[in-house]
Amino acid sequence: MLTLGIDTSNYTTSVCLYNSGSGEMHQKKLLLPVKEGEKGLRQSDAVFHHTSRLHPLMTELFDEHGGEIDAIGVSQKPRDSEGSYMPCFLVGVNAASCIAAALKKPLYCFSHQAGHIAAALYSCGRTELKNEKFIAFHVSGGTSEMLLVSPDSERTFDIKIIGETLDLNCGQAVDRAGVMMGLSFPCGKGLEKLALNCDKTYNPKICVKDGNCSLSGLENQCKKMLDSGENHENIARYCIDFVAKTVEKMTEYAVKKYGNLPIIYAGGVMSNSIIRERIMSLYKNASFAHSDFSCDNAAGVAYLASLKGVENNA
Repeated sequence: MLTLGIDTSNYTTSVCLYNSGSGEMHQKKLLLPVKEGEKGLRQSDAVFHHTSRLHPLMTELFDEHGGEIDAIGVSQKPRDSEGSYMPCFLVGVNAASCIAAALKKPLYCFSHQAGHIAAALYSCGRTELKNEKFIAFHVSGGTSEMLLVSPDSERTFDIKIIGETLDLNCGQAVDRAGVMMGLSFPCGKGLEKLALNCDKTYNPKICVKDGNCSLSGLENQCKKMLDSGENHENIARYCIDFVAKTVEKMTEYAVKKYGNLPIIYAGGVMSNSIIRERIMSLYKNASFAHSDFSCDNAAGVAYLASLKGVENNA
């Protein structure tokens, strides 16, 4: 079975072909442009950029890896919860619906979050967990959530939030610290590069209570360090160590409450090598999505569409 995945998130246009026979994923994606010095993108701008970029990306994907597709999967909304909505996902849904209608192929809609979880399972070789209960982290610029994931016959995953940010998302805090230092948005890669050149580590005072976290203090502390003349490498390391310790303490809470379940980490912030090494040294049952599948991507919904196609043809 060959399935097409489409994801038009707030910062990335992504398309993917998944061959269930060979297990191969072929992705094409582009970051949406953000003006220098700005910390995000308006939904109207995201919709415009997705609309102009989806066709060339799709053309490139099918020119290189084309074939007759059997089903289409698309990210329809941010989460599997009532009222979850972002206009940018309508671009992908519209394109997927047109393709499905023209080819008379089934269309399966999923949440962006479910796609992240599926892509993580695929990339770290833990697809068997789709039939088990596990803990998942979805940590990005738009989401910082700790999730209890169980099998669901209708949506593949039943996702329950068991911890989340009470103010800034981790990715927002990273981007705001990066923009302060003149890095290009999104700032994750640039901040990591700076931090890897720092010769010290930090043990910051964080705020995690009952599985929930607060990150507004991180932005304030980074601003204070910058104003006092601290070098950028040290500020970057402090920022990443703050996020890493926050994720560590949230994980600690989940393990105490729900037991020694497998733990999956996904989302753009979780592609950071410093955070990954810290968490994996503490939790042997932890798995991180490969960097290509950790940031926003269409691989997850392509994989989920394949599962649905097999299920409906059984």
